Amino acid sequence: MKSKAVRIHGKNDLRLETVELPEITDDEILARVVSDSLCMSSYKAAVQGGSHKRVPDNVEANPVMIGHEFCGEVVSVGRNVEQYASPGDKFTVQPAMFYKGSLDAPGYSYPFYGGDATYIVIPKEVFETGCFLKYDGEAYYMGSLAEPMSCCLGGFHCCYHMQPGVYEHSMGIQEGGNMAILAGVGPMGLGMIDYALHGPRRPKLLVVTDIDPERLARAEKLFPAAEAEKQGVELHFVNTADKTAEDILDCTDGRGFNDVFVMAPVKPVVEMGDRLLAADGCMNFFAGPTNPEFSADLNLYNVHYGQTHLCGNSGGNTDDMKEFLEMAARSELDPSIMVTHVGGLDAVVDATLNLPNIPGGKKLIYTQISMPLTAISDFAALGEHDPIFAELARITDANQGLWSAEAEKYLLANAKPIGD
Repeated sequence: MKSKAVRIHGKNDLRLETVELPEITDDEILARVVSDSLCMSSYKAAVQGGSHKRVPDNVEANPVMIGHEFCGEVVSVGRNVEQYASPGDKFTVQPAMFYKGSLDAPGYSYPFYGGDATYIVIPKEVFETGCFLKYDGEAYYMGSLAEPMSCCLGGFHCCYHMQPGVYEHSMGIQEGGNMAILAGVGPMGLGMIDYALHGPRRPKLLVVTDIDPERLARAEKLFPAAEAEKQGVELHFVNTADKTAEDILDCTDGRGFNDVFVMAPVKPVVEMGDRLLAADGCMNFFAGPTNPEFSADLNLYNVHYGQTHLCGNSGGNTDDMKEFLEMAARSELDPSIMVTHVGGLDAVVDATLNLPNIPGGKKLIYTQISMPLTAISDFAALGEHDPIFAELARITDANQGLWSAEAEKYLLANAKPIGD
């Protein structure tokens, strides 16, 4: 079978090409990908090529499919893995398999297994590690966003605290404590806010900072303070373009923050996070830098006498994904807030290589169609000359400007197929 796929051939070398897939073995599944959301981690893999820790050194000779936040449906199943799925089943995957200690993952390491493709071959290690997840939701994009949302949940779960004189870590954020999310109104920050307000363990005070007034305004509209109050959380959005750490500390009457998430690999932001920590405060350096020499100054006096500490998580685990899917099924979390752009498979190369320069949140790709990457906010203007965008504008406007299952269904039924 032929698949149309975007593959990494080297540093800054992404190509949309037709690939001949091998026949599946008894231990593999052939699947049709429907949606994939672009991740900054894919940008890092694209620009680093074989220098990336998950991308093979010989990627120039053996290109790999890119994309790891995907959802699709099963086409055919090898006889040894029939217990995991049947043809027609929807699925999503946990990309971080750590199979026998390896860092190999879809979107980085496999020639025929990645999210930015029409068809893929899912190898046996995905099933052996429990990283193949059946998905019963209505919308494919919700399955794609399970991976980035699992990273958010994982961030909360890997924070920890200690009682004085007791050397046992209590995992998770401080319930009823003070939390800050710095540079926190990007797509992952929005996911963090959603889980902070609706997860099983919530702070009493949540302060979200950024320096982009438009993104702050959008976040405040998505998460009104009155709605947060109903969840028992006092929520503040603060523009730190002209604010210091001391200004942010005033929100806590000088007590500091029990949990601080740093959502951008920027030295002053990291150092502000460290300055905000209360005694036994935990700072999660969530944003992965591209520079392996990235560093920042931390107050080691507070580490010693105040037991402040640092953690980080590169991704979530399978349990995090399962928790998100269960909460999404109960409508407790809605990752639609992350999505600001939609496009087809032919938009992936340019969008991925320019991801840091494209404003907004998540860029959602439908791999079976041809469509330029398009901001949801531009649908109405484009709809003056294109009936498809006119209808998408009507659907999204009726849903507070957010993507939805209805929008996805209409797009898949009416967009131009990607072709051979």
